[in-house]
Amino acid sequence: MKVTQHIENAKGNTLFSFEIIPPQKGKSIQELYDNIDPLMEFKPPFIDVTTSREEYIYIDKGNGLLDKKLTRMRPGTLGICASIKHKYNVDTVPHVLCGGFTKEETEYLLVDCNYLGIDNIMALRGDAMKDEQYFIPKAGGNDYAIDLVKQISLLNQGKYLHEVMDADNKADFCIGVAGYPEKHLESPSLQSDLKRLKEKVDAGADYVVTQMFFDNSKYFKFVEKAREMGITIPIIPGIKPIAVQRHLQVLPQIFRIDLPEDLIHAVDSCKNNAEIRQVGIEWAIQQSLELKAAGVPVLHYYSMGKSENIRQIASHLF
Repeated sequence: MKVTQHIENAKGNTLFSFEIIPPQKGKSIQELYDNIDPLMEFKPPFIDVTTSREEYIYIDKGNGLLDKKLTRMRPGTLGICASIKHKYNVDTVPHVLCGGFTKEETEYLLVDCNYLGIDNIMALRGDAMKDEQYFIPKAGGNDYAIDLVKQISLLNQGKYLHEVMDADNKADFCIGVAGYPEKHLESPSLQSDLKRLKEKVDAGADYVVTQMFFDNSKYFKFVEKAREMGITIPIIPGIKPIAVQRHLQVLPQIFRIDLPEDLIHAVDSCKNNAEIRQVGIEWAIQQSLELKAAGVPVLHYYSMGKSENIRQIASHLF
């Protein structure tokens, strides 16, 4: 079922969902299941599965020589989506990236998603590779998320890259895109960023999931401005609980977001990570309660593969 259909069927009630990352290759999928199991009591209608960018590794060849190889440390997004869908009877949303994929590879992936009965796609540009200062599209790939949205929309019409197929079973993907309450780190302004979002919606996006934020007023302002611009599709807030001290530095550095002074002070007052983790849980609970009271369609949590803090948060809400 489509994410938008789940929202419609909820009739105004706020739904619970979360996002997971694939395990590193060579690791068992069981740990992933162990972290999903405690969250299923909250009846998520869908679970997102991220896709990692490729990265370079350097293999020692001896004699001081290194062999530079391109690899993907966390493959398996589509396989995990199919496995979770089968094991838990829940819809899954694979993240499909522009970065690292040609348009042909993207088309093959979308065809596989359709065969597997996956109804939803999160269309993202993706980040720059670790050794790149700025995002560089793959030759033959989509440059921006809007290009990916257009490709998916055309596939929904039965239009493939190099031919129009006479098919009686066209894809009908529900397309999710990212929104940034504090603007994308590469955008010159929030207004400019909202214009890019409106373009993605006009190209066929069906719903938005926001980047994490820790001040709900940023989300409410973002939604208000989006509505003023004519964006009417659901805007789902993304929530991440603070868990360790270094989040105070890492999250603003990576995502260009602000942390409220009260949260910074609470974390700085903690004696250890266990106390910080509890502060993060309590902050996310208060965020979630306010958002739920405001009638958001879904509360979407970034779990990063760990579920206990998400379970504690959800137990106060669902």
